[in-house]
Amino acid sequence: MATFAIGDIHGCYRELRRLLAVLPIDWERDTLWLVGDLVNRGPSSLRVLRWARKTSKAMGERFQAVLGNHDLRLLAMAWGVVAPRAGDTAREVLKAPDRERLLSWLAGRPLVHRQGDRLLVHAGLWPGWTGRAAEKQARLVERALAKGKGKARRLLDPSVDRAALPEALAAMASALEAFTLLRSCTPKGKPCDYTGPPVGAPKGCMPWFEIPGRKSADLTIVCGHWAALGLRIQQGLFALDTGCFWGGALTAVRLEDGAVFSQRAL
Repeated sequence: MATFAIGDIHGCYRELRRLLAVLPIDWERDTLWLVGDLVNRGPSSLRVLRWARKTSKAMGERFQAVLGNHDLRLLAMAWGVVAPRAGDTAREVLKAPDRERLLSWLAGRPLVHRQGDRLLVHAGLWPGWTGRAAEKQARLVERALAKGKGKARRLLDPSVDRAALPEALAAMASALEAFTLLRSCTPKGKPCDYTGPPVGAPKGCMPWFEIPGRKSADLTIVCGHWAALGLRIQQGLFALDTGCFWGGALTAVRLEDGAVFSQRAL
C-alpha cells in the first residue's frame, strides 16, 4: 500500500485528470493526500471540488485533503465575510445547485493530518511546535470552522485586528496563519512577508522548515503553498506546489520512494 500526495490544484481540473491517468495508484488499497488549495485561480474549481468530494466518499479515510488559504477564501465568500474579487474564479461554486453539500464537505476538512511520522499541512508549522502541538491547535480551529459561525467568521475576516482579539481567538488566528500562509520566518518564529524564492529572502528570514531547532523536525512534512519554492524533496520534507496555474505543472509524489509524477500546465 502506497501513499500519493498531490500539490496545489487551484481549479486546474484538466491537468488533474491527466495526472491521475498516469498515477500508478491502486484505488482500492492506496492512500491519496492533497495539500490544499483545491480551488480558485484556475478555471474549474467546481469540477475539482465535486471530484474531491466524490473521491473522498469512495476512499474514506484513505483520502485526505487539508484546507489551504484559497479553500478558506471560498468559505469566507460563502459566509459573507469577504466579497469576491475579479480573480476569485471559485465563486462559480457559490452558484452551483450542490453548493451546500460542497461547502459543508470543504468546511469539514482538517488543517493538519498526521499518519505515523508523516504530517500533511498546506503551508507550514511554527518552529516552536511539536507535531502534537500542531495537531492540538488544528483541532481547535477546525471545530470553529466547521460551525461556520461567529468564531469562524472572525478568523477569516482580514479586516479584523488580531491584537484586539481575545487571547484564545488570537492563538487560533496565529495557528491558522501557520497552517495556510507560512513560507518563511525568523529563527524566533516571526513571519516574513515574502513570497519569492528562498534565495531572495530578506536578511534574517529563512524557510520555516530550515529554522534551527525546529521542534517538528522529527516528522516528514508534506506541504504546498509556496509556488516560488517549487518542488523540494529533502530529508523530512515534500514541498509540492509547482505552480500549475502559473504555467508550471501539477505534481504528485509517492511518499515511500519519492517517485515524482508530473503534468505540465495546459
